[in-house]
Amino acid sequence: MKLTLLAVFAAFAFTASAQSDYKNSIGLRLGSGYYDVVAAAFKTFISQPAALEFDLGVRPYSVAGLKWTNLSVSGAYQHHFPIADIEGFKWFVGGGVVLSNTFSDWDERSGFNAGIFPTGGVDYKLKNAPFAFSADIRPTITIVSGYDYYNSFYANGGLTARYVF
Repeated sequence: MKLTLLAVFAAFAFTASAQSDYKNSIGLRLGSGYYDVVAAAFKTFISQPAALEFDLGVRPYSVAGLKWTNLSVSGAYQHHFPIADIEGFKWFVGGGVVLSNTFSDWDERSGFNAGIFPTGGVDYKLKNAPFAFSADIRPTITIVSGYDYYNSFYANGGLTARYVF
């Protein structure tokens, strides 16, 4: 037990001393989820291991001649940890919220949605270029649903490419 506590303390102490590879980044996130398939993504580090990511996304649908569009905004807190001694490569965990609205002439596919999600993934900042890439998973639980398309739960994974500044 004492050895486990010592290992956890050492891991957090090492993480606290790690430096962020960049402060801000902006780019595109390609998602697999209900609320977005493409999103403008902004990430900012608020402390050495802590970052906030905001996404503004869209998801068009078309089924049997019926069309609807989902617009969303999401925000997540991410806590980063270095991976071995690989410069610029980190894994992260955190959580967030997504708000979306579905626009349609079909009432069964229209309305406001809100959900929460845990998140986890990896982030890599290229050493000699101002670009960062990440992959994440965001299993989302719907809290408010304009309609019950995914029975209040859906998986959402994403790949993001961002310009670092």
